[in-house]
Amino acid sequence: MKHFTSSLGLCPNFKKTGGKVKSSRVRRGKNRAALALRLAAFSLIRSKSYLGAYLRRQRSRLGAPKAITAAAHKLARIVYYMMRFGVAYMKQTEDAYAEQVRGRMEKQLRRRAKELGYELKPIVPPPEPAMVGA
Repeated sequence: MKHFTSSLGLCPNFKKTGGKVKSSRVRRGKNRAALALRLAAFSLIRSKSYLGAYLRRQRSRLGAPKAITAAAHKLARIVYYMMRFGVAYMKQTEDAYAEQVRGRMEKQLRRRAKELGYELKPIVPPPEPAMVGA
């Protein structure tokens, strides 16, 4: 899979020296499959699928060009697994992806708080007052 995405030019080309990363840009090239995957990734911006949610999340973190490349890389991995192993694509909803991201963030936050000697407790919202005479 790594060779597939690398041949498409959709993975970072780390230039290291002495263990220090000097550059991690994506290799330039005129690969038609990579262009098609980038175009497909760009069309996900308004999609209600988890891939659309992934692209929007990455775009807020990295900026549009890098996020599109990251989404194209994810699409390339999906295509690779479908072709290589004959696995059917399992569609995931945007809500399921949001719940997955929230769970990861909560787990990281609990771990960091524990490292600092704190304990996290969720805030329980107070019950809403009953409507009288409605």
